[in-house]
Amino acid sequence: MQKNINIKNKKAKFEYELLDTFIAGIVLSGTEIKSIRLGKASISESFCEFNEKGELFVINMQVDEYMHGSHYNHKPKAERKLLLNRQELKKLQKEVNTSGNTIVPLNLFVNDNGLAKVKIALAKGKKLYDKRETIKDRDNKRDLDRIKKSFNN
Repeated sequence: MQKNINIKNKKAKFEYELLDTFIAGIVLSGTEIKSIRLGKASISESFCEFNEKGELFVINMQVDEYMHGSHYNHKPKAERKLLLNRQELKKLQKEVNTSGNTIVPLNLFVNDNGLAKVKIALAKGKKLYDKRETIKDRDNKRDLDRIKKSFNN
């Protein structure tokens, strides 16, 4: 078993412009936390939605079945409820409804107490030219770092 679990959504920073971040607890069933502690989860295709009661759920989060589980094992792609303060939920719901922003999970981790947490972000979708600009900036930074390294040696 790994000590430090940190499952990242690498596509989120490329696909979205991140506006605000929150750390939310997640409601899990028995074998889900065991799979997460083994690192058998993925949040690359997931997103968050509100239901009609105003509760926040993460959709499309893949948590593989626990290999030592019995017929009581969990579903791999079930909707999982996120736990936030009421003020944070109201703020997020207002932003999603008025501005057309979305909520994406950035990373899934297990804290020091052994609880699974999800870092979520209020995000705005990028256009194609913004993505090209991101790629160009990353390439320029890499080239500058190479020049600085060769200059220092």
